[in-house]
Amino acid sequence: MLRRHLLGAAAIGTLARPALLRAQEGPIRIGLMAPLTGVVASGGREMVDDFNWYLSQRNNEIAGRKVEVMVEDDGSNPDTALQKARRLVEQGRAGLLFGNLLANTGLAVANYVKGTGTPYFIPIIAADDLTQRGRIKNVVRVAGYSASQTTRPLADWALKQGYRKIATVSQDYAFGHEQCGGLAQTFTEGGGQIAAQFWHPINTADFSPYLGQLANSGVDAIFTMQTGADGTRFIQQYASFGLKGQIPLLGSMNATDQSVIRTMGPEVEGIVTAAHFAEGSDNPTVQAFVRGHVARFGTIPSLYGFSMYSGAMWVAEALEKINGRTDDPNLLIDTVLKTDLVGSPLGRAVRLDDLGNPIYDIQIRKVVRNAEGKFWNAPMASYPEVSQFWKYDQATYLRQPPYSRNFQGIRR
Repeated sequence: MLRRHLLGAAAIGTLARPALLRAQEGPIRIGLMAPLTGVVASGGREMVDDFNWYLSQRNNEIAGRKVEVMVEDDGSNPDTALQKARRLVEQGRAGLLFGNLLANTGLAVANYVKGTGTPYFIPIIAADDLTQRGRIKNVVRVAGYSASQTTRPLADWALKQGYRKIATVSQDYAFGHEQCGGLAQTFTEGGGQIAAQFWHPINTADFSPYLGQLANSGVDAIFTMQTGADGTRFIQQYASFGLKGQIPLLGSMNATDQSVIRTMGPEVEGIVTAAHFAEGSDNPTVQAFVRGHVARFGTIPSLYGFSMYSGAMWVAEALEKINGRTDDPNLLIDTVLKTDLVGSPLGRAVRLDDLGNPIYDIQIRKVVRNAEGKFWNAPMASYPEVSQFWKYDQATYLRQPPYSRNFQGIRR
């Protein structure tokens, strides 16, 4: 087990005090899980780095208590994630869990903590049902988002550009199904047509079978949902296949995340995505965070780093309100749900809905070069106060099936 002890044991001089108070003067033990190996390992490393960066700015203390972070590699594998979560809670005595990146690993951990009651904070896991039909109260999406939440504004924006016929190509797992589902439902309800949908395994090396069909599909634009190395390969092959400049490419925020594009060339320029965070924003708070990240790590922040930094901030603010108490999981969860995130790298306050999902201003972003010649995502348009239910009545929306390969919400 990879374990990082940020600071030492409890303060001296507690023996004469009540046992509960003594326990609460010990360290706050946080179990942090991230994919440090596998296809999204670069994002996983940034998760850990930025989480610890935020804590270091607090002198590794919350509400006067030292913080101890125990880091585990989930290997991008649900079985491994479950094993590591058990180790952190049952052997490491973690009072709360943070992290995971892929939806399948997050769902495995969520099902485990449903039985233990351990607070589990997911700044990145985007599986819709974790804050919808399958909601678990002690699972809260601090600084994260539901998968279909960000692609609905992108679909609306595409319609306003005059796009009427698009195709999608996506990784074949829950996050891909849900990102494509939100886009497809909104696009077709607005009068658009989904000409074709292609699904591929995670860690696909050769996209030519899909690109050949896309080239001849007669569409106005193509939407791709990719993460990690798949994002790099798809964008590079899209350009080398001759599609760049011929068919506009729209993408999930992960496809043009800094963890993907910071090592790429002109093939990324012009791709349009939607997200709650845009590192190319001219908002002073956003740019202060970007400058700080560059100074510390030498890189423009990724979605993964931003989310973990902001998630740590959100939970820390809640813990301050309850004097650092982690002995009462329900108190911690209820306090987090009632806490607005203020002063985050977003540059604006964010609140949670009654199911534990943030409500965001969603930015339509375009990959451009900044003043230093680096590529980043700059906002072109904004959709204020976007909830995970878009413009639908919540109860009505929840009666439809979850998005999957077989249900994409497409209106024929």
